[in-house]
Amino acid sequence: MPTLVGVADSGPPFWRVVSQITREAIDQLPADQPIVIVAHSNAGLFVPVVVTSAPRPVAGCIFVDAALPSLSGPTPVATPELLEFLRPKAVDGRLPQWTAWWDDEDVAPMFPDAEVRRAVSAEQPRLPLSYYEELVPVPPGWDSRPCGYLLFGPPYDAMAREAAQRGWVVEENAGQHLHQLVDPDTVTRTIVAMSASWRSSARDPDGG
Repeated sequence: MPTLVGVADSGPPFWRVVSQITREAIDQLPADQPIVIVAHSNAGLFVPVVVTSAPRPVAGCIFVDAALPSLSGPTPVATPELLEFLRPKAVDGRLPQWTAWWDDEDVAPMFPDAEVRRAVSAEQPRLPLSYYEELVPVPPGWDSRPCGYLLFGPPYDAMAREAAQRGWVVEENAGQHLHQLVDPDTVTRTIVAMSASWRSSARDPDGG
């Protein structure tokens, strides 16, 4: 899993930094290992540029409680409503850590315990407001491979419905937005099961 903690340190366009980091990470994997892109939350918007910049074919993509890229044309990283919410929080152009955007009564239940929360909080970057003002390109053909959606719960249920309308497989592990921290085994099993046939096809594309 590539680390994107320093994604904003090089300056815009940030989507290009994301594609570069993931491209380098994929390049380090064994040549016979099928590649499945798994993106959580806001990272879903970057999947098209990750797929099209990958140094080898991508077998499929799974969006985990994630935002969806536009069907065509560039995707805004944030809606106008979210930008209006974020702008007053920026100090010298930088936002506080993501978990500090919300009331603690909403944030605390997403973590299994205080220790995990401290560990995650220690790695959270303070992203620049300009990160959320960007448009991410959506290269044509990025979704010409299998895609799926793993839902944890609201408000991403609307995204799961859209994924189903796109013809993607949709599964659910009921929980909150950071459910992968609460029940990593179940989430991992679901992702592996969703992508099993994709990975098999990638290993043996001729079915022989």
